[in-house]
Amino acid sequence: MLRSDFREMAERKLSPRGEFDKALAAHSEAFGVRLGEDVRARLGEYFELVSAWNERLHLVAPCPPAEFAVRHVLESLLALPFIGEGATVVDVGSGAGLPVIPCLVVRPDVKAVLVESSQKKAVFLREALSRLGRREAARVVAERFEKLEPTRADVLTCRALERFKEVLPHMLAWASRVPTLLLFGGEGLRKSLELTGLMFEAVHVPESERRFLFVVKRGG
Repeated sequence: MLRSDFREMAERKLSPRGEFDKALAAHSEAFGVRLGEDVRARLGEYFELVSAWNERLHLVAPCPPAEFAVRHVLESLLALPFIGEGATVVDVGSGAGLPVIPCLVVRPDVKAVLVESSQKKAVFLREALSRLGRREAARVVAERFEKLEPTRADVLTCRALERFKEVLPHMLAWASRVPTLLLFGGEGLRKSLELTGLMFEAVHVPESERRFLFVVKRGG
């Protein structure tokens, strides 16, 4: 489905932002979200920011605008039903700000702490939050999570952490007081979670083969 969308957009010669917005509108229903024009405009601004900084910082693997809309932004928004009203989210290994920045754009009630070990990527995250009008609702911590005091938050999100299998036990211990963990990954992450003995729900990511949002709930 996506491949035909990319071809159609190329034939119509839409701008990159136009391609992004068209894909966002076309596929949002499959991901269970409704996005008004104002929200899509801010997500479009976020897409342009990532694109502008990506060559220098390698925030995400290069991909067409429509794929960015579906594989990155809409996938990130799958987390929203599991984030309560007024919740504080700690996002580990934020990188380009996925999944937390799209969630902050769509949900003005949410607050967040973005933990990113790269100083340069942390600069990008602060700029993105400022440009999107969410600087007051979120702060960026430029450090590895292992070096920080154990966190207190309502939700922990993590989407693209390096060496996830090795890091997972340390993250679970660090976030022992966080009642809900939202972890994006594939079958490898599922197996790692099974080894922990924690109960979790695997939510299939629409329009993907073997990608999931793993929802871990435990006592806070």
